[in-house]
Amino acid sequence: MTPAPAPLWFRADVGHARLGFTDARTDLGRGPAADGSAVAGVQSLGAALGGRPALMRQVHGAQVAVADPDAPTPQADALIVDRPGIVAIVRVADCTPVVVVAPDRPLAAVVHAGRVGMAAGIVTATVDQLRRRGAEQLEAWVGPRACGRCYEVPAQMADDVAALEPAARATTRRGTPGLDIGAGVIAQLQRAGVTVHDVGGCTIEDDTFWSHRRQGDAAGRFGAGVVLGEGGDHAAP
Repeated sequence: MTPAPAPLWFRADVGHARLGFTDARTDLGRGPAADGSAVAGVQSLGAALGGRPALMRQVHGAQVAVADPDAPTPQADALIVDRPGIVAIVRVADCTPVVVVAPDRPLAAVVHAGRVGMAAGIVTATVDQLRRRGAEQLEAWVGPRACGRCYEVPAQMADDVAALEPAARATTRRGTPGLDIGAGVIAQLQRAGVTVHDVGGCTIEDDTFWSHRRQGDAAGRFGAGVVLGEGGDHAAP
């Protein structure tokens, strides 16, 4: 894949929505700037998608919130966007970023699916919330993440997660227990009747992306955003 101009590494338009994934050319940060404003990377992603950025305080749970840049930042691992001009953003550095879109309705969401959140059902909770708001057909884009060949974990942890989501069980290149959180996310989406587009990419193998496992505390954050246009008409460049 040939990278798009920063801050977008991948982008797509579907129905009312425009979505994009970033890479390590842009740092979305872990929190606000020193003055309390959004960091420059968040601002640039909002500008690229043509809306005001809305963030969440990600806690590896299964809480779903509604994106609202004028409200306090919610503690959640999924943000639903249901009105035009708001860019819902997810930030990651090995966890799985997901964008879910209802092509025939002005509804979309971003999801932060780490090991704990995936096992807790954050993906299914997000799909359920979108369907309660009237979404019928749903499509999802699953972004770069730590792959099962690289994500080594203790055997008991692998067993515990696989007991909740068997598709997440993996074996690393070293032949040790591993987890493939992306595979678990995809399995959950497919079971929920969602059409899945796997953007792919392993954050640990590929320095195109930020990776906490590879870079430790020096890792920034990449991620994804989605915005709705008026009647499917996008004003963003």
